[in-house]
Amino acid sequence: MSAKVRVRFAPSPTGPLHIGGVRTALYNYLFAKKHQGDFVLRIEDTDQNRYVEGAEKYIIDALNWCGIGFDEGPGKEGNYGPYRQSERKTSYKQYAEQLINSGDAYYAFDTAEELDAYRKDHEAKGKTFIYNWHNRQKLQNSLSLSEEQVKEKLEKEDNYVIRFKSPAQEHLLIKDEIRGAMEIDTSTLDDKVLFKSDGMPTYHLANIVDDHLMEITHVIRGEEWLPSLALHFMLYRAFGWNAPKFAHLPLILKPQGKGKLSKRDGDKLGFPVFPLEWQDPESGEISSGYREEGYFPEAVTNMLAFLGWNPGTEEEFFKLQELVEAFELDRVHKGGAKFDPEKTKWFQQHYMQEANDKIIAEKLEEILQHKEIKTSSEYVLKVVKLMKERAIFVDDIWEQGYFFFVAPTSYNPKNAKKAWKVNTATLMQELTEVLEKQEEFKAEVVQNNVKAWIQAKEVGFGKVMQPFRLALVGAMQGPDLYEIAEMIGKKETISRLNKAIEILG
Repeated sequence: MSAKVRVRFAPSPTGPLHIGGVRTALYNYLFAKKHQGDFVLRIEDTDQNRYVEGAEKYIIDALNWCGIGFDEGPGKEGNYGPYRQSERKTSYKQYAEQLINSGDAYYAFDTAEELDAYRKDHEAKGKTFIYNWHNRQKLQNSLSLSEEQVKEKLEKEDNYVIRFKSPAQEHLLIKDEIRGAMEIDTSTLDDKVLFKSDGMPTYHLANIVDDHLMEITHVIRGEEWLPSLALHFMLYRAFGWNAPKFAHLPLILKPQGKGKLSKRDGDKLGFPVFPLEWQDPESGEISSGYREEGYFPEAVTNMLAFLGWNPGTEEEFFKLQELVEAFELDRVHKGGAKFDPEKTKWFQQHYMQEANDKIIAEKLEEILQHKEIKTSSEYVLKVVKLMKERAIFVDDIWEQGYFFFVAPTSYNPKNAKKAWKVNTATLMQELTEVLEKQEEFKAEVVQNNVKAWIQAKEVGFGKVMQPFRLALVGAMQGPDLYEIAEMIGKKETISRLNKAIEILG
């Protein structure tokens, strides 16, 4: 590649960033970094009616959390700014007029009511109204009106739009980096609006002009933009500019595989579809996010990378830099990728096991502080080492190991019925006496002495070990019982046994 690779992610600030958008950003980032290029963030906020307060900050925070920070964009000014379309709006009109002067676009003065009447008339006849080569000479525009009429309308400041003049019968051959060669018949295309008399461009014009001025070399975007590809290709041609290479990514599908993944699917099946939690500024409705659900960003980016791409090997675990090295556009699939919430948890579990114990301990300390439980960082780290391999999330360490921090106040009824028999209280009383004699309260020493006592009494191990666990934990769960006893200490172990004897009798 001769020119420096420059790609962009260009979301609209109309709400939270869906994980489909995060994947588009990720693929752009991976491609840029693979080729020592630039990853640009551009905020496409020309549609002020749909602008949502806080959405731009959310987009930036989400990308940063995922580790896919941009090289240029709002707050990181490069040589191609500004990076919000609303701040670039004065530059678009000259380009729209350039197309009028070259004959590639025209003024259209049709009112919304007139166009609506045409649509209804066509519908009544079982047809679809398309504003293009076959009817534009009959409508209110600068192709059908005289120069004087057009001039008069413009001087009177009549409302108008500038439409692109699609060729009547041409077969465009366009190459997509993922889908290969595509042929498009221009006679089926409508004359899209590029510019409105309020001074604002439509997405199509602003997008092309900005990509050109920002020297974007590759446009990597979602499949939903495929219908716009022909227009964008023709706009580059009309301006006499070199078009970037286009690559359209496959859709992320519902877990059932039919239709595009939506927030509703996440709500129904209980998984997030946003990277971070989002609170709607109008309704106050809160949507869950991967960060707040306890996922590591590495797990989310690894999962997203595999939704539509694979490295061609059996390997599935890739940190961000490894993804950069492995990523190739020609290994992106054409077909939609089915979203699997369980696979996301599988990635999370892997990164949980890989994570530094100190980082997990810090997160667990935050949970304990929230619950107003005071303990030492050293103790929390020991709990993490004991419980980590069983956990998918840091929350799981608390849920599965709460007994390291608080004594049980009740006992699982099913477990108690099974473990606590008529003579259990007497056995547990004797066990406390055995434990009282332990000078060195280490797991291995306690285990050897308790084992010797059980054998001397000639009782089944289960008759002692099950109620012992119930007393310390409150249920039949947790790691090695003697490790628990060593962790909570001699005094607390005996206290919990006495409490169980008191409550369970």
